[in-house]
Amino acid sequence: MNKNSKIYLAGHRGLVGTAIKNNLESKGYTNIITRTHKELGLTNQQAVAEFFAKEKPDYVILAAARVGGIVANNTYRGEFIYDNLMIQNNVIHQSYINGVKKLLFLGSTCIYPKNCPQPMKEEYLLTSELEYTNEPYAIAKIAGIKMCESYNIQYGTNFIAVQPTNLYGPHDNFDLEKSHVLPALLRKIHLGKALENKDWETIRKDLNKLPIEGVNGANSEEEIINILLKYGINFSPFQGEMLKAEELKFKISIEVWGSGKPMREFLWSEDMADACVYLMEHVDFEDVVSGEGVIPSIVEESQQQIQNTHINIGTGKEISVKQLAETIKNTIGYQGNLYFNTSKPDGTMRKLTDSSKLEKLGWKYTVELEEGIKRMYEWYLDK
Repeated sequence: MNKNSKIYLAGHRGLVGTAIKNNLESKGYTNIITRTHKELGLTNQQAVAEFFAKEKPDYVILAAARVGGIVANNTYRGEFIYDNLMIQNNVIHQSYINGVKKLLFLGSTCIYPKNCPQPMKEEYLLTSELEYTNEPYAIAKIAGIKMCESYNIQYGTNFIAVQPTNLYGPHDNFDLEKSHVLPALLRKIHLGKALENKDWETIRKDLNKLPIEGVNGANSEEEIINILLKYGINFSPFQGEMLKAEELKFKISIEVWGSGKPMREFLWSEDMADACVYLMEHVDFEDVVSGEGVIPSIVEESQQQIQNTHINIGTGKEISVKQLAETIKNTIGYQGNLYFNTSKPDGTMRKLTDSSKLEKLGWKYTVELEEGIKRMYEWYLDK
């Protein structure tokens, strides 16, 4: 890519898109095209076609998607499969129709089987059944991978699919109904610390910035306590004389879904963005094709299969949900309890990526998890 190449970044306001936009700008790219959801609904086939015909981008980064944690994935199953299929079908197809030089499609490591061998290699895709709770989302993302792969084979396009591991960082989603595990725990523990310190100013400030089901800082203490209780921030009101601060700490308990035993891998969003821009700058589809790195002729080598050309982006390191919660607890300085609710689902027990393909292509992560959590909490307090 040239610094003045027209780059369409779809989904520029989310965790992924914001990090990629910042990375592109820091490297001197000056012609980045964006549209908000109100300006361009990516599920609208005609609108997307008209946008591409008018703008004619040279490069496309598809970071737009309907995303969420285990609750949202399992609750809004129809929305997750429909919206994601429509978004990627429209953007990928119009990129082909309008001669885009290169497209980067962002998926997720939830594409891999529920009981996938660990660490998860690209070749394990579609080898067994998916985790039920996020199956609609995973199927949509698998379809996106195969669409890129199929268009490359049939039409000679240069579409690359990447699968980042669990991401966290600035501009993450802290909505307690829809967020992923790390930002959800960070916010819940932040509010738990404020409760144990009877710091209602901090609680009201937090709820004013991001209300929970319409409850904000203007609501009564009772209303606030009830909504926090619903989302696992447990608080027992006092009777009579107020307890001492050290006694109050043991009245606060943060609920964590599941046993705490599942292992998870986390990648700092700005590292992910750097990997994506690196691939756009240095790697083509030819470089990730199985075998010798050259696309074989479909006519002459009709029996030869091209598949699993997507690229994992991760750290290769994992941590249990319990250890994660303890790390966040220590970072924030919360003194109360953590309650692991085993009546709630654990999800997949391990999800560790094998990122050796990406490392061979020349990129590796830089930010360790403990440092990333500190940076994320500082950003949360500031923003």
